[in-house]
Parts: sequence; structure tokens; C-alpha cells
Amino acid sequence: MSVTNATIRAANRLTARWADETSDGTVFSATGAWPLLAFLADGAGGTARVELADAVGIAADESAFAARELLRAMGSMPGLDVALGLWTKRTLELRDEWTAGLPTSAHGVLTGDPVADKGTLDAWAAKRTGGLIEEMPVPLTADTELVLASALALRTNWLRPFVERLWMPENGPWRGQELLGLSRRSALLDRVGVADTSAGHVTELKVLGDNAIDVHLLLGEEGMTPGQVLGAGVDVLAGHPVASGPRLPYGEVGPGLRVVKERAARPRPPTLDVMTLAYEVRASHDLLDHHEVFGLTTARRNQLPGHFPGVSDFPLYVEGARQSAMARFGARGFEAAAVTAFGMVGAGIPQLRWQNTTIEATFDRPFGFLAVHRHTRLVLAAGWVTDPEPYREDEGDY
Repeated sequence: MSVTNATIRAANRLTARWADETSDGTVFSATGAWPLLAFLADGAGGTARVELADAVGIAADESAFAARELLRAMGSMPGLDVALGLWTKRTLELRDEWTAGLPTSAHGVLTGDPVADKGTLDAWAAKRTGGLIEEMPVPLTADTELVLASALALRTNWLRPFVERLWMPENGPWRGQELLGLSRRSALLDRVGVADTSAGHVTELKVLGDNAIDVHLLLGEEGMTPGQVLGAGVDVLAGHPVASGPRLPYGEVGPGLRVVKERAARPRPPTLDVMTLAYEVRASHDLLDHHEVFGLTTARRNQLPGHFPGVSDFPLYVEGARQSAMARFGARGFEAAAVTAFGMVGAGIPQLRWQNTTIEATFDRPFGFLAVHRHTRLVLAAGWVTDPEPYREDEGDY
């Protein structure tokens, strides 16, 4: 796997910029859009080239190489499927220098029949994502000359699964709702930590997958925006300091996080008790609604001589730019918490001679998440949870 730190940082910066536009429950993949923007920057001219390069975070004449580098690295990551697709009308002549940077099997043909072409592209999207996304998000018309698309699908199973249970939060916007709770106890205290950022404190919980794809759950202080919380998570990946579990003092140490001492009859190692919620999030995004974030301000304008002389002599502009995304977090993986107690009657009253330490992490109000490749720290997907999964009687609880 070969991908430079500069490419990883550039792709993750786009995640942070996109997160700043977030205000409600959502999911998105800046890593899915970044290579496309990089290829467009390579073929763009004039102001469009400058804007796209700024959004990508890499010089335009280096962007295609960086996109290929990132796609190759992603293609070698276990649990991640990634594909690039290009479709053009037969009459559109592309520059060899531009197409040389694309996978040879990526190029398909648009017939000019929107219904037939939509069926072809929808089938590609469904196949490349294992049925998680069933349609190509960009609309097709008889005038569509070119479609450039990416697809990625990731799956991971937790190294240690959660336990599902009925959970009715006592506080916050989900108070009193019957939700599908996920709980877990661990002796690995460094899975949780607190980052002190300019916008406020953020609690980070790492849930590790068995194929080096992890999910970082992020809970900010009351009043912090989704963009501030997710941005803090990206900053932590880039090296922002975090006070990890073993170094936390006693008391309320971060959002949803406290360290307590409990008297007990027997000693046990310090533990991390996690209580969170199962969720599924789906979203559709029109990138042109935030054209300045993606460097598409000029590229979206229908004007001669076009904005992509490096792609084709034919004048081209970006008519549509969309993304469909989903995420599912459950007890066994990314695609629940109960402490199980036995009530026993003992012969006499035990002496509570020992003090045990417990870190309690509770995600009982809207929180963010980042799906991260552990070794490169590349953010593959990000989102904000506002509507967790309801509990159903058939969940098979304790």
C-alpha cells in the first residue's frame, strides 16, 4: 500500500470542510468524492482549475497522480471495495493524456437514451456497493456527454461485539424513547479519550474492526455543532493531543464521560463501560448546493469555451454532482450495552475492602462518527446521528 501523508491529509481536510456544512443527521464520504475532483482538476483550465485544485488541496498538475495513488491504496485495504467509472457518448473524443490516468476497465458508453443509460449506471452502482446503494445519484438526460463516478463499500466486524438491550435514556433529546442500546465492558482504557479543542471538549471512543477499519464515535459538549465535533475528530487523526483513558482523573472528565471509584468485595482491573446506540443513516447530497466547498463554482457554469480543455476539445461543464451514502452501526459490526448481573444471595454480608475504577462512556444524545482506516488514518465515511434505531421486542434482548 503506497499513499503519501499529504494525500491522506488533503482527503481528510475535505471531510472536515464538508462537515462544516452539516446541521442534521447525515452520512457522507469525502473520500468518495475526492478522487473525482482530483481528476477533474487535472483536466480543468482557467479559474475552474484553480478552484478545483484548492478544494482538492493539491496542485492541479499533481492531482491525477494523487488520485490514482489513493485509489490504489484503497483497493488494497481489506474490507473496502472501491471502483471508478467513466461513461461517455461515442461522439465525445477525450484526450489520451487524461484518460491514461483512469483504470482501463472504467470506460463505458452512453447511448443517449436516458432510460437505458440509467439502467446501466444503476446496475453498476448496485454491483459495486453490494446492493447498499441501488441507484446512480446523478440524473441523466439526452444531452449528458460524460459521467465520472466512484463507488466504495466498506464492512467490518468488531473485534469484541456489543450486547444488545433496551435502553431508555434519562436525559437529552432521546429521553424516554425505547432505543436499541449497545453495551460493552473492556479492560482496554485507551480506547476512550478526551480532546480539548478551540470549540470545546470532545470525547472520542474507538471501536476496532477485525480488518483495520475502525469507527470513532465522537461526542462534543452541549452546543457544539456537528462540524465542530467531526472537525475535532479529523484533527485528532492529524495529531491533535488526546487525554486517553488511563490518564484521566476521577470525576466528570468529558462529554458523556466520567471516572468513578466503587467499593467492592473483590478487586478487579480498571474497566471501560460503554453505552451507545445502534443506528442506520442514509443521505443524498447535491454537491452543487455547496459548490464552493468542492471547487465547482466556475465549473458548474454553462459558458464557452468550457472548463475542461484537458479532458476534451468539446466544451464541457458540470451539470450535476451528487452523492448517495449510508451507514449502519450494530452489535457485531459497522454496516449493541448491557451489563449482565446475577442476583445471588450470599451467606452473610461481604466486607467491601477494595476500590475499583470504572470509566463510563455514555452516548445518549446526538453524536458524530468517522469510519477510519487504522494504519493510514484515512477517513472513509463520516456522519452525524440524530435518529438512533428503535428497540423492537424481537431484538433478542437479555
